[in-house]
Amino acid sequence: MSTSDRVPSVLFVCVSNAGKSRMAEALAENLRSTSGTQLTIHSAGTRPSTAANAESVAALDEIGVRSPDAAPKPVDPDLLRTSDRVILLGTDAQLTLPEGARGTLERWVTDEPSTRGIGGMERMRLVRDDIAARVRELVREMTDGD
Repeated sequence: MSTSDRVPSVLFVCVSNAGKSRMAEALAENLRSTSGTQLTIHSAGTRPSTAANAESVAALDEIGVRSPDAAPKPVDPDLLRTSDRVILLGTDAQLTLPEGARGTLERWVTDEPSTRGIGGMERMRLVRDDIAARVRELVREMTDGD
């Protein structure tokens, strides 16, 4: 971490906050807790669902990662303004950073196996593995000594 005492933060966003953004949050939290790095992690949806995607939860369980307990939630304007990195997952979620936002906005066009006719848990495992690889790199970027 840099000489500053400020802990870096990331906000993962998808449309529903039921699958991809929650997966990214859980995977990042798992890396943070097992490595002892300092990172504040949040997720949200532009149009939050009422419950987590059951296949997403099951795909995380398969690799020993616990899905967030909280219900899907909307984007918090304060987090949008103050997060160091805002990551849009997939192509459907749309938002812009407010004027004066501290961080950066980027989009991860994640693997979408359904376009190849792959569904169910096989699809969810491929999505999970794609997000996991991206999260590992992001956490490394955000927490390596500056």
